Amino acid sequence: MAHKFINEIGPGETINDIYMVRDPILRSTTRGDLYIAMFLSDKTGQLNGRMWQATETVYQALPKPGFVHIQGRSELYQNNLQIIVNNVSVVDAKDVRIEDFLARTDKDTDQIFEEVKKIVGRIKNPQLKALVGEFLTDAELMEKFRNAPGGVKLHHNYLGGLLEHTHNMLRVAVAILPLYEKVQPDLVLAGIFLHDIGKTEELSYDMAFSYTDSGQLIGHVVQSLLMVNEKVAALKAKGKQIDQTVLDSLGHIILSHHGQYDFGSPKLPAMAEAFMVYYIDDLDAKVSQVTAAIDSEVSNSNWTAWKNALQTRLYRKRIE
Repeated sequence: MAHKFINEIGPGETINDIYMVRDPILRSTTRGDLYIAMFLSDKTGQLNGRMWQATETVYQALPKPGFVHIQGRSELYQNNLQIIVNNVSVVDAKDVRIEDFLARTDKDTDQIFEEVKKIVGRIKNPQLKALVGEFLTDAELMEKFRNAPGGVKLHHNYLGGLLEHTHNMLRVAVAILPLYEKVQPDLVLAGIFLHDIGKTEELSYDMAFSYTDSGQLIGHVVQSLLMVNEKVAALKAKGKQIDQTVLDSLGHIILSHHGQYDFGSPKLPAMAEAFMVYYIDDLDAKVSQVTAAIDSEVSNSNWTAWKNALQTRLYRKRIE
């Protein structure tokens, strides 16, 4: 039987298929009855799942994450599609087509990686050029960079998402840098290329998108700077020195690229180049998040349901 993809499910359908389960939580209703809240997903998206009259035994048996066979139904709740689970059983990963469950960019990653290399190849500062080159010649790291997701939930959360996000940002920078003559292009381009490189260590994506122990403990912002320092040390061993001013400027861009302390930024932007990288990063992330939210909506309304991460409902109707 062909797999019923998440984006093919409408309200009021009988569900009898395999999905990936993520973040199951055992909760209690106001009456004290147990239920399980979970996310059910495949490569086309994810839906909330609810299993009423659950038990501790059923909850403990669920993989976190992993694959499960679901029997139930789909329904709309507050204009959001969800799956009500009646029966659930664990499925061995070897019995599923993993490519059905991990979303992947529809872009040509070979092509956009070549374009990334071409854009950062414009860097003229010899020290930044050497540092970026040290990353580009690390074949194992670049393979991770080409395949890693850009995030777990919020934006570019699919294989190749990190590369696509970086590519988008570099293209925006190339377009607007001529408008700001006092901004140093080399720092902006190097900062964009390296700002999220730590996600190659932060994120796990062999079965589901999640965080590694290092990702949870350190996070990609700091991990990116640590990786830069490792490459600086490697260059020094080859007799190539990176001045502290160059390293501090690049490091500041990396550490401030989330823009606000509340968003996990250890530093606030204090350079024109850091502000530019932060706003380009936020722009690309937000547009990706918004368009994905609109595309995933199943109702015929002109408006999406409330999107908590964006603190708004989104207008869906397009002009012709």
